[in-house]
Amino acid sequence: MRTITESQSTPQADGFRMPGEFEPQKRIWMAWPRRTDTWAWGAKPAQRQYADVARAIAQFEPVMMCVNEADYKNAKAVFEDDEAIHVIEMTTDDAWLRDTCCTFVVNDEGEVRANHWHFNAYGGFHDGLYFPWDKDEQIGMKVAELAGVRRYRPDSFILEGGSFHVDGEGTVITTDMCLLSPGRNPDMSREQIEQYLRSYLNCDKVIWVKDGIDPEETNGHIDDVAQYVAPGKVLCIWTDDPAYPFYHACHEAYDTLSRATDAKGRRLEVTKVCMPQAPLFMDQASCDSIDVDENAEPRVADEPLIASYMNFLIVNGGVIVPQYGDKNDALALQQIQDAFDAAYGKGAYRAVGVMTDQIVFGGGNIHCITQQEPAGK
Repeated sequence: MRTITESQSTPQADGFRMPGEFEPQKRIWMAWPRRTDTWAWGAKPAQRQYADVARAIAQFEPVMMCVNEADYKNAKAVFEDDEAIHVIEMTTDDAWLRDTCCTFVVNDEGEVRANHWHFNAYGGFHDGLYFPWDKDEQIGMKVAELAGVRRYRPDSFILEGGSFHVDGEGTVITTDMCLLSPGRNPDMSREQIEQYLRSYLNCDKVIWVKDGIDPEETNGHIDDVAQYVAPGKVLCIWTDDPAYPFYHACHEAYDTLSRATDAKGRRLEVTKVCMPQAPLFMDQASCDSIDVDENAEPRVADEPLIASYMNFLIVNGGVIVPQYGDKNDALALQQIQDAFDAAYGKGAYRAVGVMTDQIVFGGGNIHCITQQEPAGK
């Protein structure tokens, strides 16, 4: 394979932009979970649900599943009958490809390139979740090489893919809680951070939502809170129950987005999507099954998990939506289906629910474990 060079310019300077997740895709990248200090019961239940997510995606487009050497034979056997799921060996520290993989950008001619952000496990030595993270720091470079695209590498800017959403038309949505966290880029002002987003995503407008709903995990990634359906059309988490753990974050996010205008001057059309009726908690037995490691954040049974239906993935003609065995599962799936029907017409997208409670035990969900590669030319 030829070596793909690193560009010394920026996507904005070269005429590249990050497309919206709803734009045509070539494939989805994932990584196989294995950390026994993150995943309950030796990671086996999480692996089964990762496989379910991959198979749901593979109904619509190919999946590249990156696995560590020790897991290669097992993963090949798991996906033996799945022609659209390709298992490749890659060393990783953990399995959150949304945040460790590169972010792809395209130009008007359909050429694809990649942003390889810096990564420090969600806060480095300030409040990061695990150590070391050096293998995860290399994933963006490896994926860009495998994809055969040139790579942009910001000099020092730390950013995770789950911390922002774009509409492909110049607008990015993010949170204060995450991007202004002292564990990310503590020496940068809000204006300096915005300039990096403008330069590498090629956006003109940054909409800042105050808080996410997972301050202890990712410092508040936006992909648990809101997501674009189409330019100008956004979904946002919602609950009417003042006692719900994320009530205030839901209402603040909805109010902020409802008042916001995008880079084209449009007032955002914001649609509410319910939260699970009952907050999800990890059971004590699962907590006890996770290895204790001084370098990893422990799981406890009395803290609500970040179970949001908003952490879905848009693929070609489909939307892969988390399910929890909750009374609101079907309602959330229908609300998301209705939003895509309204934006694109019935039949353009099919919402597919996948049970992901074990993935949530690890601290994320479907969007967190996937990264799309745009179709390009």
